[in-house]
Amino acid sequence: MGEVQKFDWVTSTASTLDWWREAGVDVAIAEEPRNWLAPAPVEASPRDVATPRSMPQPPAIAPRASVPMPTSLAAFDAWRRSDNAPDAHWPGKHLFAQGAPAAGLCVVVEMPEREDGDADMLMSGAVGKLFDRMLAAIGQDRSTIYLIPMCTARPGAGRIPDDSLNAIEAALRHHVDLASPRRVLMFGNAVSRALVGADIAQSRGALRPVNQNAGQQAPSIQAIASYHPRFLLERPAAKAEAWKDLLLLIQGIEL
Repeated sequence: MGEVQKFDWVTSTASTLDWWREAGVDVAIAEEPRNWLAPAPVEASPRDVATPRSMPQPPAIAPRASVPMPTSLAAFDAWRRSDNAPDAHWPGKHLFAQGAPAAGLCVVVEMPEREDGDADMLMSGAVGKLFDRMLAAIGQDRSTIYLIPMCTARPGAGRIPDDSLNAIEAALRHHVDLASPRRVLMFGNAVSRALVGADIAQSRGALRPVNQNAGQQAPSIQAIASYHPRFLLERPAAKAEAWKDLLLLIQGIEL
């Protein structure tokens, strides 16, 4: 009889979810079944709901004012590490921007990989080895780029929660604006949506100006989306397209 095979369902399932997320599927399925043939519930009109006059109405709660983010890169980095950051209270290891803040090339990832916490660095393990080879192919390494995580910790589902998304997008745009690189390499749909307003499928193949929080574009900062090294490990055939993205990234510019 052969040896009993052990299969890591947790790792396999998480990897499958990541694959679909990179492919653009990011809508969760409800936990409970739904009867799609059931008639829609009829909402009661204000006339149907009696409110006793003697019952005091709760005071309106004013929306919480947003706190302006720091206007220098050093102060922003300190703010990003503080309890005021939108993902500050997420569980797990938090990893922050690494590399050279004044670099001409910025690389943005959605979040740390699962193994990054143990390695205490972004883009570690097999993913990191491929990432390093991609950088070397365009004459760069980790000391000559600025590597930014959109989220400093990895959510349990591997997807940014909806209630945190707007604040995290704003923080990323502000971070890139302060760093002011000449080019940005974007990995992941969430990053591409935050910086250029489109998924990878729409933003690949061309350099696009980065959006700013004021709703304007920064023509001096150009970005291109490409496939995450994790996706390339699972789909080696996509490496040819990723190479085209890297060539376009460095075209006509000295980084």
